[in-house]
Amino acid sequence: MTNKKILGTVMIIVACTFWGISGLFAKALFNVSTSITSMWVTQTRMISAGVILLFLSQFKGDHPLQIFHNLHDAWVIFAYGFFGLVPVQYGYFMAVQYGNASISTVLQFVGPFFIIAYLAAFRHIPPRRIEIISAIIAFAGVFIIATHGKVNHLAVTPLVLFWGMVAAIGVATNTLIPQQMLRTNRVPSLVVTGWGLLFAGLSLLAIHPSQPHVPNMPIVWICWLGILVIGTLIPFQLANNSLKYIDATTFSLMDAFEPLSATIGSVLIFHLHMTGADVLGSILVIIAVLAINIRIPVHHDDSKIA
Repeated sequence: MTNKKILGTVMIIVACTFWGISGLFAKALFNVSTSITSMWVTQTRMISAGVILLFLSQFKGDHPLQIFHNLHDAWVIFAYGFFGLVPVQYGYFMAVQYGNASISTVLQFVGPFFIIAYLAAFRHIPPRRIEIISAIIAFAGVFIIATHGKVNHLAVTPLVLFWGMVAAIGVATNTLIPQQMLRTNRVPSLVVTGWGLLFAGLSLLAIHPSQPHVPNMPIVWICWLGILVIGTLIPFQLANNSLKYIDATTFSLMDAFEPLSATIGSVLIFHLHMTGADVLGSILVIIAVLAINIRIPVHHDDSKIA
């Protein structure tokens, strides 16, 4: 392995670990006061991160205001923010608020299977055999987490399960909506993400303008800054830059560090008790998602991977 590949791999591992840690900061916030809501965390995180990323893009010479010269691009980025970033972030924080960072991250982790389902239903791209098998394994893992094997009993609350699936669907829309724009490099990724976050945050603010009374305590602002800096700005930059040195497959495989860090942190910091069913279900989901990212090399030119 070359030094550049090692650097890229370390960068994406740190990014995914930081994303997992962001859920721990959120859980700590919710534990401080019941007046701190997922809506407030999502709104303030998105607006702040969006503004900072747009300033960075202007500093880099990406000219973020140019998207308004092309209304189609502006609408695509708005859709990416509202239908992609809102469900993936708000759904995730709601699941953390009602449950814990570990289970919430694992539930969100099944998002790629919604992408496979969309491609099969609307783009007529049939899933590979490994994707079908992996989907069965992943949702078996979710079933075990949700019921601990007892069909007539939910081990997690319906709200955690619902918001975890909303976040997973958000992973799919968050990936699919800006895909063509990013592939063609028509708009820089920093501009897409910055405007997407800002549009999403402002939309939530318009829908829910009332703000909670947030306690003015150091722990509140430390955790909020942790979500913004460690859970958003740093991992975004690391993840983007890692793609200069590693391929997309390595990038996807390292994503397993997100639920891993969230789980370890939940156990160490919040003394989360993981049952055997929780561990088994989480392992099944992680293995399933890793499996769909493994590309088996073929030896003929007309091959294609769905």
